[in-house]
Amino acid sequence: MAAKTYPAVSVLMPVLNEESHLEAAVESVLSQGYPGTFELLLALGPSKDATNGIAAAIAKRDKRVRLIDNPRGLTTVGLNEAIRQSKHDVIIRVDAHSEPEANYMVRGVELLEETGADLLGGIMAAKGRSSFQKAVAWAYTSRFGVGGAAYHVGGEAGEAESAYLGIFKKSALTRVDGYDEAIIRGEDWDLAQRIKKTGGLVWFSPELRVTYWPRGRFSNLVKQFYSTGIWRGDLTRRDVRGASIRYFAPPILVLGLALGLVLLVTGNILGILPWAAYSAAIIALAVTASGLSFKSRIALIIALPTMHLSWGIGFIKGAIVGAGTTIDKGRLAGKAAGK
Repeated sequence: MAAKTYPAVSVLMPVLNEESHLEAAVESVLSQGYPGTFELLLALGPSKDATNGIAAAIAKRDKRVRLIDNPRGLTTVGLNEAIRQSKHDVIIRVDAHSEPEANYMVRGVELLEETGADLLGGIMAAKGRSSFQKAVAWAYTSRFGVGGAAYHVGGEAGEAESAYLGIFKKSALTRVDGYDEAIIRGEDWDLAQRIKKTGGLVWFSPELRVTYWPRGRFSNLVKQFYSTGIWRGDLTRRDVRGASIRYFAPPILVLGLALGLVLLVTGNILGILPWAAYSAAIIALAVTASGLSFKSRIALIIALPTMHLSWGIGFIKGAIVGAGTTIDKGRLAGKAAGK
């Protein structure tokens, strides 16, 4: 029997201030053992750390790696330029702070053919090193952290709302003119909706896993979730019928706590109820969270409200006035960006 032939693949990786993660991220792609031809395009933004020097050294020693200039540093702009310069008909997007697990490319390409999908993705398998980062990673994989999307918590294979990162048919990307460069956060969700509106299929498979290293510093976590919330609010304002009900939980929480505070200030003791209920829920989650050390459980008591409230406040602002040009300032902090 003849050996299976695999299509040539272009792997795209936008990169900005990722000196702590870039080597591992690139190696996780190059070591996949993909049996077909593939190239890895690094879309390099104006990093403030040693990222671009590391990228140049990688490209010098491995001819599969090509460097793409992304002077604006925006993810969508870098991805679109990489798409334009890509040579092959299957596109795999990865990030510089993530690492696809073994067989990701092989199985992903097989699933693209088996399902007939235009876009598919798998699970964002968040992991941590420090106590705080492990707490944030736990929150990512919990329905009480960032909601119940399949790419966070897992689930059955099937048609999906969106996809984490993504394995694409290039024809689907060109059909919708690639990523919307006016969207700075939430670009994956927006792209998936536009592909679906053209009749394309978006698919989730739990077979595909990508290790994701979340923000490990409190300040960067606040910046990330605030900017993500603003953009989610903006995108929901544009297409409220396409928004999941889980998007409204953090802003409702913020409004409930704000109402409680107003009641307390005006002398109504009932205002303590939303604060007491939320605090009790957070403590209960920290106590019952599996696989965490004592330090990480304490960190979780900080991480969960940080994620919920930053996202919720951002969502309210984005829904009312739009996101404008809001960016994730945590990514601009040089060495701190990935920590």
